[in-house]
Amino acid sequence: MALTRICYGDSHWKLAQAHVNLAKGYLQLKGMSLQAKQHAEKAKEILTSSIVPPYNDNTDVFKCSVELFHTLGQALLSLQKFREASKNLTKAEILSKEMLQCGKIIKEEWMEIQARIKLSFAQVYQGQKKSKEALPHYQEALKYTEISRGEKSLECVPILRELAAAEQALGFHDASINNLLQAHLIVLRGSPSREEAATSAHSIACAAVTSGRPEHHAVAEQYFQDSMANLKDAEGMEKAKFLSIEDDYCRFLQVTGQDERATSILRESLEAKVAVFGDFSPKVAETYRLLGVADLAQGNQTGAHKKLKKCLQVQTFLYGPQDKRTLATQKTMDILSKAPEVPARPRPTPRAKAAFCAGGRPHSVPGRARPSAAD
Repeated sequence: MALTRICYGDSHWKLAQAHVNLAKGYLQLKGMSLQAKQHAEKAKEILTSSIVPPYNDNTDVFKCSVELFHTLGQALLSLQKFREASKNLTKAEILSKEMLQCGKIIKEEWMEIQARIKLSFAQVYQGQKKSKEALPHYQEALKYTEISRGEKSLECVPILRELAAAEQALGFHDASINNLLQAHLIVLRGSPSREEAATSAHSIACAAVTSGRPEHHAVAEQYFQDSMANLKDAEGMEKAKFLSIEDDYCRFLQVTGQDERATSILRESLEAKVAVFGDFSPKVAETYRLLGVADLAQGNQTGAHKKLKKCLQVQTFLYGPQDKRTLATQKTMDILSKAPEVPARPRPTPRAKAAFCAGGRPHSVPGRARPSAAD
């Protein structure tokens, strides 16, 4: 941007383009949407106020304007200013159509632009929890991307996943799973990393579980297994990903009535979670909680109390004593403490008690025994 200003001055459209490029860069960084908005608005100011007409035949200026309105729309979307975002996206869409009609861009280039604009429109509606309105925009974005880039292109993958999320929100579970399966096949053709393949398979498994339909249980089982197989012998961050997927798999097993298998996996995973996440981590707390709940379901109140006590210690450290998670665990423990199977330390019978002499050596005492330290 600085070099462009030096080369072309403060009033050239190329400086506006430099601001747009910088705004697009900021959009790639978490928490930088406001900076993106400011640079896009600066680009708009340059294009509308500083450039002296005529520039009607300058195709580059029109292309820059389309990028400007689209980027500003994306920045406003990230800031959850949905109405303003929609207005700028509409301007980008109208201007791109005019450019196509005037022959300033070819149809293939226009379809690529349309794909990005339609995807942004869909995200605006999805951000407003309007999945029904988002759905046709996702479908158009996918159509234009498939035509311009090819049905097997990696550019289709994020669109298919977002489309699947919108379909899932509307209860179209079969369509959602099918789109995720299509995305997964594209990912596998691209020689993905182990983590990418695992993440893709995991999304299918989660969608199958979310449907709540027994006919999707086999799909969930298959893709949970595929996902975990990709990361089975992983280390570091991949190991953390494996353990998270394994937790989701255990929840699936519990939903389908396979509690013993889920409990066994959770018990075996505890040591690894402590090593990867640390003793006082949300994952360890949740595992203790799930194991405690499993013991409780099996009628093992003593075992449940022990595990929930450990869970409570970690939750208190992480969230504080007044957090709803901590309070819920404390409430369960209070109930368990009153249960007959979780008694205080049992008192020995008088006959079994041993009295201690001053030197600490036990000796038998006839009659009633003196209370021991345990009492």
